[in-house]
Amino acid sequence: MDQVVDASGTSKSQLYHYFADKEALVAAVIKFQVARVLEFQEPYLERLASVADLRRWRDAVVRFVEETHGANGCAVGSLASELADRSEPARILIEAAFRSWESYLAAGLRRMQERGELDAVADPGELATGLMAAYQGGYLLSQAARSARPMAVALDLALDSIEAGRPRSDRASEAVS
Repeated sequence: MDQVVDASGTSKSQLYHYFADKEALVAAVIKFQVARVLEFQEPYLERLASVADLRRWRDAVVRFVEETHGANGCAVGSLASELADRSEPARILIEAAFRSWESYLAAGLRRMQERGELDAVADPGELATGLMAAYQGGYLLSQAARSARPMAVALDLALDSIEAGRPRSDRASEAVS
């Protein structure tokens, strides 16, 4: 907390007025970063109902990573890397954030199933976890490479896998078009 006081130029009493302890401050940082990441992605994820919508989300993510050259990586992924093994309350908050994020993807994948665009036997929860893993891994590699290419490749592979699970009639009609 002393480092935060020094870095922020605030007094200890001011800091403790807003945050009871270090855990409260860390929780606030996690919630802020999660909200920031989801604010960008929610417009794409809330209306996700087709492969085309998945591709729009992918394109927006890749554009964002391209604009930043992968710098700083994913805010939530970075927090997980820094805090998950140091603080159980922080790990729990971060895990909840990832599950919430995945729930948007899973809901969209279920809508795809309802529309017949995704095979009925596909598991939207598992597919959402796979998409999140591709996103996080792609971001980490993009951060190291200072390039959006790893993100594009990771998401393309994940989306290709999802598209492979589409009903055969959908794929066949696209091939004819």
